[in-house]
Amino acid sequence: MNGDNRNSGNRQRLRLPNRRRTETFELEVGGLKYAATIGYFPNGRVGEVFLQNNKPGSQSDSNARDAAVAASLALQFGCPLETLRRALLRDVQGRPSTPLGAAVDAITRSSS
Repeated sequence: MNGDNRNSGNRQRLRLPNRRRTETFELEVGGLKYAATIGYFPNGRVGEVFLQNNKPGSQSDSNARDAAVAASLALQFGCPLETLRRALLRDVQGRPSTPLGAAVDAITRSSS
């Protein structure tokens, strides 16, 4: 990659204000416990996700944190939450297979 921005279009990253509404909750996926914090734009749209495993520094913690950063960037560049939710891995019963999927499902349920 050469840093060429020809394919970037007109998309602009929307940054959240320094002070914003957040919501924190706990979830469990695959027998592992996580804390999720969701940040909102002033209009109520989800703009960021933070995930942390209860074992800081573990591989599951690193994976969850990285997934949350990628999801936050997607949301700030305009990806609809429902599009993100549908793209995430699920088991045969349709349940989320990842901490990010579980967090996004919880957000979606709470906003319905």
